[in-house]
Order: sequence, then C-alpha cells, then structure tokens
Amino acid sequence: MTTPPVTIPAITLPSIVVTIIIAGLCGALAQLLVGYTRGGCLASLLVGFVGALLGNWIAGALHMPNILVIAGVDIVWTIIGAAILVALLSLVMGGTRFGGGYGFWRRRYY
Repeated sequence: MTTPPVTIPAITLPSIVVTIIIAGLCGALAQLLVGYTRGGCLASLLVGFVGALLGNWIAGALHMPNILVIAGVDIVWTIIGAAILVALLSLVMGGTRFGGGYGFWRRRYY
C-alpha cells in the first residue's frame, strides 16, 4: 500500500496579499453582522485571521465540506468563525456598535 502524495501550496507574495485582503474583508463583514466594531482596519484583519482559524477548526470538527474557497481561504467558514469571535469579544468587552459600555463583569451604578 502506498501513501498518497502530499502537495504543499506555494506561498508567494501575491497569495499572502490576497489572503490579507480576504481576511480583512471577512473580519469587517463579521463585525458588521454582529454589530460590534472597535479597533478599525487592524482589528478587522486580526478578527479575520483568527476567524479563519476558528472557522476551519469548527468545519473540521463537524466534518463539514469547504463551501467557497478563494486563494486557499474558505470564505464562508472564515466569516462564520469571525462572527463567533466578534460575538464573544462583544460579550467580554461590552458595549454596542453605537456607544461604549461595560463588560458583563462590571456593574454600572447610577
């Protein structure tokens, strides 16, 4: 019995740039879906990258197929993972899209 060949995708500068753009757009879209936007463009990039990891892990754990893959990034699972991450961040950090607020561990006394 022989093992199947392993193909390693080439990591080039254009593929890195496309991945950064896709992660930023998916992170921004997830922030808009959840309604929690703080941190600007850099936060959207970070949420997109971590969301891609989280979404792919969830898809692998549930044995779900890839849905829409562009440049090696599954867009749908990236958005789902980023939306889950943004929802968790909004619970912990508190606040809404249109104002500040406190996290769930702080109380506001009037």
